[in-house]
Amino acid sequence: MRMIGASSILTVYHDGQFWVGVFERVEDGCYSACRVVFGAEPSNEEVLDLVCNRYYELRFTKPTAHEETPKQASNPKRRQREASREMGRRGPSTKAQRALQEEREASARQRKADARDRREEDKRRQFEQRQERRKAKHRGK
Repeated sequence: MRMIGASSILTVYHDGQFWVGVFERVEDGCYSACRVVFGAEPSNEEVLDLVCNRYYELRFTKPTAHEETPKQASNPKRRQREASREMGRRGPSTKAQRALQEEREASARQRKADARDRREEDKRRQFEQRQERRKAKHRGK
């Protein structure tokens, strides 16, 4: 039986220059991620404001299929160790990094295609202007 639901994880870390937050969202079996740059170290109030008030303004990556791992009943001490290990881990998951990288590459491809179309349109427009000037000169003779 497939579970329908949603879960989100926010990881805040320092990447050497800025404080960064990575949201990872699993919703209806689809995984997506979003990266937010805070700049200076965010206070608890800033993080809370982001999560409560500006969460729906965030731009997540396109959803990808998410493999669900079956949850096993484990003892409380093991769950506590896993939680402390997760808290000690630095940075976002590799899956989030991969999703953000794919989104960056897709936007770069789109930007290049738009620039190429714009250049071609400019060249076509300039050619038409030259042709019009030529015809106008020819008519004047």
